[in-house]
Amino acid sequence: MSFPENSFDAVYAIEATVHAPSLEGVYSQIFRVLKPGGVFGVYEWLMTENYDNNNEHHREIRLGIEQGDGISNMVKISEGIAAIKAAGFELELHEDLAKRPDATPWYYPLAGDFKMMGSVWDFPTIARMTWWGRGLAHKFVGVLEKIGIAPHGTQKTADSLALAADCLVAGAKEDLFTPMYLMVARKPRA
Repeated sequence: MSFPENSFDAVYAIEATVHAPSLEGVYSQIFRVLKPGGVFGVYEWLMTENYDNNNEHHREIRLGIEQGDGISNMVKISEGIAAIKAAGFELELHEDLAKRPDATPWYYPLAGDFKMMGSVWDFPTIARMTWWGRGLAHKFVGVLEKIGIAPHGTQKTADSLALAADCLVAGAKEDLFTPMYLMVARKPRA
């Protein structure tokens, strides 16, 4: 980052640092620009400790999320915690907010499951992710691409995003992935 050292009192990142090639690298840059005693809060996408890289099914889920969401390499929660500490931070709070009790899971808009509908207003959100909703969207985007309204490759991109959505839901249901890992850390005062 082009900011001078010790520039900011606080820095936050919401679902952004996961796109960096190295969490420790991006956390180290944030550490550098924070003033002593400054606070860093991050809402991170991480694989849970249940993720097993030797399990082909687990890898397919992780790679589907990474490909569809432009992520170079997601790591486990323990690795995210290690990265923030290795950058020099004192970790004050960390929690998987997806584990908090909630009647409706965070992934309900992606699941295409009407059982998760909380009100009639959820219908369009859920309907677009059902097999027929996706099929209609796929055909519609294909037509837009064919007549030149949408650029070439739009349909392929939409398919990649649909795969990512499926992998996000599978990762959540199988407790392999969280998009809601909160870490709050402080740069030491001295």
